[in-house]
Parts: sequence; C-alpha cells; structure tokens
Amino acid sequence: MNKKKSDPKTEKKNRIIEAAVKVFAKKGFYLAKVNDVAKAANVADGTIYLYFKNKDDLLINLFEQKMELILQRFREQLQDIADPVEKLHRFIDTYFTLIEEDKDLADVFQVELRQSDKFLKDYHNQKFLDFLSVIHSIIQEGMENGFFRTDLNADVVKILIFGTVDEIARQWILGADAKYSLEEAKENIKHILTNGLIVF
Repeated sequence: MNKKKSDPKTEKKNRIIEAAVKVFAKKGFYLAKVNDVAKAANVADGTIYLYFKNKDDLLINLFEQKMELILQRFREQLQDIADPVEKLHRFIDTYFTLIEEDKDLADVFQVELRQSDKFLKDYHNQKFLDFLSVIHSIIQEGMENGFFRTDLNADVVKILIFGTVDEIARQWILGADAKYSLEEAKENIKHILTNGLIVF
C-alpha cells in the first residue's frame, strides 16, 4: 500500500503552529515575538510571513486548526450516546480531559486568546459558534425527549454551561484561587447542572 506523501508546506505550517502554542503559553501572546516562534519552529523569521500575515493571524490560524480537532473529538465522544444526561456528563468529562492533556494549548485558549484585540473584536469566530452548538444540541435534545426542563431557554443554558466550564478551567490554569482539582470541579459541575436541568 502506498503511503500518502506529506506536503512539506503543510508540515512546515503545522510546525510553526505547534511552536506558537508553546511560545504563547510560555511567554504570553502579548510579550511573544514572531522571531521567538520562528526560533522554536527552527525556521527563518521571514518564513512565518509566508504562511501568516502577522502574530494575530498566526493566533487565529492556530485557534481554527486546533478548534477543528477539538470539535471532532467532541463529536466522536458524543455520537453513540442516546441519554442526554449522560451526553452532558461526557461533554464535561471531555472538556476537562482536553485541558489536562495539553496544558500549553489550554493556556493559549483560556488565557492568551483574550490578549488579541483582533481576535476579540474583528474575527468572526465560527468555530466557537460551532462549539456552542454542540452544547445547544445536547440541551435541545434533552428538552425534546423529556429529560430536561422545558421552562428554560436553551440559548441561555448553553452559555451558562460554557461559562461555567470555561471559568473553572481558566482559574485552574492560572492557579491563583483554584483550590480544587479538575476531577473535583468536574464532578461538582455535573452535579449542579444535572440537578438544575433534569425533570424530577
């Protein structure tokens, strides 16, 4: 069987993105320089600009590439689960597993993305909307099948769920006031959200 040949340009672009994750996590997006990323990726400074317009563009490309992989991970984890309660629990489990698996990427997503004005103000964040849709579909399915309360607004609930897991993860990553393990946080969130959503 012939192996598919890898594209050198794609490989180099991916290497730059992986280097950017490490550099942004270590130095912070604001303080990191393009030549820091180039050095970490073992490429010339000018090579970065063959693939990305500037540091903000690199951050956005990093986000889009990694977010697509994350979305695929969630789809795989949730696709065979019929019970919406179990599906919500699996979503929470998967979210915190991803945080633990790649702490550098978690740092970039939870902390450093907020340092880019372009990302926050000018970028149409379709991948994030797709991520919220994963949560919305769980809530909507639970409501339609009689598992979750129907007197709640699914759009409000999806933001509530995202805000909860996002802030718990961010505080844990920052390590400032996070006097808890991710395992403890995960179980607390599942308990509180389930009790607030299910029909008794």
